[in-house]
Order: sequence, then structure tokens, then C-alpha cells
Amino acid sequence: MADPASARVDPEASNPLTRGANAVGPRSNRLPPVLRPAALKALRQRMLLTRQASLDRLARLTDCDRDRLRSYRRELQADGIADQLLARGAGLAFVRELPQGPLFYLLVRALRPARVVETGVRPGYSTTWILAGMEANHYGELTSLGPGTPAGRAEGVDNVGVGQFVPPSLRGRWTLVLGNTEQRFRSILGNAAGIDLFFYDNGPDTTRARFEIKGAWEALSERGVLLAHHVDANRAWNDFCALQGLPPQILDPGPPALGALSMRRDSA
Repeated sequence: MADPASARVDPEASNPLTRGANAVGPRSNRLPPVLRPAALKALRQRMLLTRQASLDRLARLTDCDRDRLRSYRRELQADGIADQLLARGAGLAFVRELPQGPLFYLLVRALRPARVVETGVRPGYSTTWILAGMEANHYGELTSLGPGTPAGRAEGVDNVGVGQFVPPSLRGRWTLVLGNTEQRFRSILGNAAGIDLFFYDNGPDTTRARFEIKGAWEALSERGVLLAHHVDANRAWNDFCALQGLPPQILDPGPPALGALSMRRDSA
């Protein structure tokens, strides 16, 4: 396993973000605002909120016992991952951008994926939740393709370095692939021996969304789960679900909406 202080980085030479000493990643020049303790507490509570309907859907996706899922929620409330994210600059803009952070942790804990792929990574907010779940499982590897486009993201989200939010202690299970192209995407899938969890977060472009969702679905393992962010931004997710003979499959309505579909058709 890699040194936990740094992710494995697979750079593309033409990408300017890989130039310099540390591709994981260039830090923002802006320091996180100093918040009062009461404000930090409120933001932490908001960060950890989950809807019961979303938890029920997650349990079906993973075939996880409800009691076990509740135990994972309790450990997450006691864990320090939200505090680490806040300390690394993940303020209100990121909670609005991806309010489903805890669902990523719970999904990883329940599914116990060996191989996870996400696309469109920027500061690493969702990345951190996924890696924290893997660390708790003592199992799994994450490959992230980035940097993602700032198009369609909440104001302030693009002013942060790639991978900035990921604590050094969680980077040992992480490979960051820089050079966000269709060719790099195909290479990642081609090197995978069955993906257990895939997360599309690569922006609102309909063509790219259709391309990645279709490719990821074909690369999933028999128990694999497909996630897609901002599924209300275009028709790609709804059309994909229709091809499976299903209405749009939503894990959490957000906003922004998060779609989820399992290879286990009885979970639909």
C-alpha cells in the first residue's frame, strides 16, 4: 500500500495542474474563514444530515441490514471526518454542492467495495467520505479522474485545489488520475477487474454524462452500484434508467439530485 501521506498520482503531462512539486493538489491561496464555535457546530450538524427515505433506499441498494446501517450512522456521528473537512476548508458552499456526503460513507461501509471509481474530482469532498468509509472497512481502493469542470457547480466550489480536502491519513487507498479525457476514462475502466461502485460527478454536459454512465454500467461487478450527481441537470440519467425499464432512480433528491442504480435489479 502507498504511503498514507500521499495519493498515487497518474498525471498527464499536458495538464497544467500536474506541473510543480505536488499534484495532489495545488492549494487555494484563500484561507478558510474563521468561524465561531456555534457556527462550526451548526455547519457540522448540517453536513451530517441524512433523510430517512434515502437511508431506506441505500439499504435496498446494498442489501444491508437496517440495524447494521444504524450502527454505521452512530459511528459516523462520533467520527471526526466532518471536522477534518471543515478544517481543510469545506464550508457551506460544499455542503450545498454535495449534501449527500454521509451517504457516500454509509454506502461504502454497507457495500464494502473492492474497486471504486469516481470522475470529476476537484477538492475531494466526496472523495474524503468514500475514503473514510474504506478506512473504516480496512478494505478497498479508489481511483479518481479529474480535475472536474467547474460548470454547473455552486459558487465558490472552483476556488480550491485538486484533492485539497483529502486528509493525508486517508490517501493510502487513493489513486488520482489527472487528465480528464474520454481516453483516460476508458483506460481506467480497462484496467479494472470489475467495479463495485462508480460515481459520475463530471459536470452537466449531456454527451459526457451519457458516455460515462453507459461505460461504467458495463464495467460494474455483479453487485456493483452506479451513482450520478446532478441528475436533474440533463436527460442522461432519466434516459439511461428508461433503457433499463425503470423510472428515474433517485437515492437522494438534494438539491442537487443524486441518482443510484444497482446491478441487483430487486433493489430498484
